[in-house]
Amino acid sequence: MDKEKFIELLNKDLGDEHGAIIQYLTHAYAMGEGEVAFEIEAIAREEMRHLDWLAETIVELGGVPSLERGTMRMGGESVADWMRNDVLMEEGAISHYKEHIALIDDPKIKRLLQRILSDEESHHGDFVHFVEKAQREKARDLRGSRADKVVQTLNWGIAHEYTVILQYMFQSYMTTDEEAKKEFEDQAINEMQHLGWLAEKMIDISGRPGIEHTEVDRSTRTADMLRADIKIEQEVAAEYDRAAKETEDPGLKKLLIRIRDHEIYHAEVFSDILKKEKRKD
Repeated sequence: MDKEKFIELLNKDLGDEHGAIIQYLTHAYAMGEGEVAFEIEAIAREEMRHLDWLAETIVELGGVPSLERGTMRMGGESVADWMRNDVLMEEGAISHYKEHIALIDDPKIKRLLQRILSDEESHHGDFVHFVEKAQREKARDLRGSRADKVVQTLNWGIAHEYTVILQYMFQSYMTTDEEAKKEFEDQAINEMQHLGWLAEKMIDISGRPGIEHTEVDRSTRTADMLRADIKIEQEVAAEYDRAAKETEDPGLKKLLIRIRDHEIYHAEVFSDILKKEKRKD
């Protein structure tokens, strides 16, 4: 099999991991605090690690990691139904990985996919267990129907955080600057925390988190990446500041100010690296 076919198959797997992450996080957030929600978030983090491994492999092969999200199974009238959909998600992943392992003859890539397959088989067993547990414990959807300005602000924040997570991860794979790579990775992790905080706050106020992203900057030169990041961080810090001043919810105000301060920090870190990049030119 030629390299381009390898890249095509791995990008298909990458999209499936992306879809699984969002599906599982949506389910975990909607369930609120609790053992099952915690365990599902842990599974989502393992899927994030798979995505990272696949993207790094694609770049090593000379390809560009896809930012597309695979098909998700978001229906269901109950938490048990959600868990059944997660079982089906894992069954699809297991089938695809087995198929791709058989097709790929590169020993290093085959070994990686076998490693990921092992995790997916474990996740499948976990979700089978969660179906029964959700039924036994009468787990329920804690999302509400609130739809006011506060909800709009939180969903705006979630969309921003999701967008920059993808943007910084993509940049970490594509840059050749080791310092920039580390900072892109670190700030992506911080943005993941923000997304979780905002989604949890949404559940607390009886809203419904919508985990969707906006346009992702796909610059491939490090200096261009940093310029795009500085711009978005400065704009978003100002927006978080405005939203914090407008809200009367003290808990939300504190959260928005904390995230604002993080975004200011990100912009300053990226600005320092950009200065070094300019000196290289």
